[in-house]
Amino acid sequence: MANYHCRLIILALVLLALLVPSLAQTLADKRLKNSPGEKETSKSEEADALEAQRRTFAVSLVLSLADDARSYRDLALRPHVLARAADTLWNADTDTARKFFRWAWEAAEKGDAEELTLQDQGGVSPKAAAMATALRRSSGSDLRADVLALAARRDRALCEEFLNKLKQETNSEASNSKSESGSRSSSDSWSSPEAVSKRLQLAARLLDLGEIELGLQFAAPVLDKVNAITINFLSMLRGKTPDAADKIFVLLMARAEFDPASDANTASGLSSYVFTPGLYVTFSADGSARWSQPAGAMSDRHPPTVPDSLRNRFFQVAAAILLRPLPPPDQDFTTSGRTGKYMIVRRLLPLFDQYAPDMASALRSQLPTLAGTGAASSIGNESPLLSQGLKSKETAENTFENMQDRLDHAKTIQERDSIYADAAAAFANQGDLRAQELADRIEDSERRARVSQYVDFELVQFTIRKREASQVLRLAERGKLTHAQRVWAYTQAARLLMKSDRWRALQILEDAANEARRISADDPDRARSLIAVATHFAPTDHVRAWEILGEAVKAANSSDKFSGDKTSLTFSLLPTRSGLNITSVSAEDFSLSGVLGSLTKDDLYRAIDLARSLKNDAPRAVAILSVAGAVLNGNVSEKNP
Repeated sequence: MANYHCRLIILALVLLALLVPSLAQTLADKRLKNSPGEKETSKSEEADALEAQRRTFAVSLVLSLADDARSYRDLALRPHVLARAADTLWNADTDTARKFFRWAWEAAEKGDAEELTLQDQGGVSPKAAAMATALRRSSGSDLRADVLALAARRDRALCEEFLNKLKQETNSEASNSKSESGSRSSSDSWSSPEAVSKRLQLAARLLDLGEIELGLQFAAPVLDKVNAITINFLSMLRGKTPDAADKIFVLLMARAEFDPASDANTASGLSSYVFTPGLYVTFSADGSARWSQPAGAMSDRHPPTVPDSLRNRFFQVAAAILLRPLPPPDQDFTTSGRTGKYMIVRRLLPLFDQYAPDMASALRSQLPTLAGTGAASSIGNESPLLSQGLKSKETAENTFENMQDRLDHAKTIQERDSIYADAAAAFANQGDLRAQELADRIEDSERRARVSQYVDFELVQFTIRKREASQVLRLAERGKLTHAQRVWAYTQAARLLMKSDRWRALQILEDAANEARRISADDPDRARSLIAVATHFAPTDHVRAWEILGEAVKAANSSDKFSGDKTSLTFSLLPTRSGLNITSVSAEDFSLSGVLGSLTKDDLYRAIDLARSLKNDAPRAVAILSVAGAVLNGNVSEKNP
């Protein structure tokens, strides 16, 4: 039997030796006879096969990363990476991506519930962690909100599933709150059930992303009450689609007019949509106030241009609410109380005088009764919120006159410093260089430095918006800026000059890189700033972009606080008489995902090696998902192996 098998093997080898030359000749003849079109087809098939291999490899990267993410010690990072892995994988493997979204939601629930994401940082007490977590949830920046924002654009039904879980969790809390109060539960115009606030925060994010119809679909079920989050959402919506927002607002006014729970704060809330979008003001029974500041595009629209019919309807509804009979003091369960109502009537009266004078007289007649013993009157006369947002935009001349008037009555150095700080901030917001001179007059050195930094960076942003590259450079070189602020200014100046003077723009980027190197090695801003420089090199000089990005990776590995992800960067906070002035910029240029996704097109394997060289979980995850996303979205060139 063994000899028989040997003979078969020898025979097969002989036949193969005879057939191979013949087969080779046949294939050669076919290649000679093939038309150009058939050769192109062969190349296309090879390209398709290579693309399939790359996609398979990218999917494996995402699967491996998601598996690792489930065991991250950082509870905040788990859902963050899992949700982004799901988003990256969605078009390639929807079922697995949906599973990842559910994993992300479970991880986010755990992280939010245990409040360990802050306590694990060290040096943070449980009480402080709980307060910070509550603030994070109310602002829509907790872990579940992050997952919702990505899931909503991929699978509305899945997102509704998550929102319904929130609703079930908060229904019992709402019932307990009502039973404990012993009377009707009145809204304070700020607090909303978590399921409601999450839904509207999600809808607002979708508006920002241009997903207007989807955002409105998510928001529609809860746009039935007047509070800060609903009115601010409608103000945002009006910036995108005025007609749709106005129709919803008219329905909301009708509900408010016939709702017995509506009070003075309801009228104040409605006024925000009509006159001060983004600025939502309420007053409590002791005269204290709470307000939100307008952000983004809303900060420049005071007042918006609304139809006369809508504005007239607002005054009818506001008057109907404000002229309701006063309940006895011991039975006043309104959110404003008498003192708060006095403040709101005082705030809205100038608007009634201007647009609805026939109703103003009746409101004015209420003031003596509301003032009572005079406490409300004395509080109201001193409150800057009586006119906040309702005055026309101040000119430079008005700002200067008001400053001089206040200086004439100032009694201490601290008061004068405060006046100069307020005026400097106002001038800087107008792009007036006199702001620098006023900041220099502040005697307290620490305050002077803080105001000067705020002023100089505000002026930089103003000149960038005006596309004045030369002025941006002057301010960047001479201004009292941080290294990171100066890097951002240089990169923006280079962007403005790249088309008209490419050589000069590249030189400015080198200056930005040198400025970034002045930042401490363990400061996350060093890595971010180098990434911003690489981002601006990438479109024109891949070699230099890779070099700078290599430096950024070394800096990232030296800082445990560098996450690599895109977040808005807040450079300075300046308290003034009119509120807290916040200077921040979009962080797209500082994001590792943007530049690495772009450079992956140039060299896939180099991008993978760079991603794997990041030692910390957060930036490595960002980098891997950026590379995988570039491949799965078809953004890798054919020259990549």
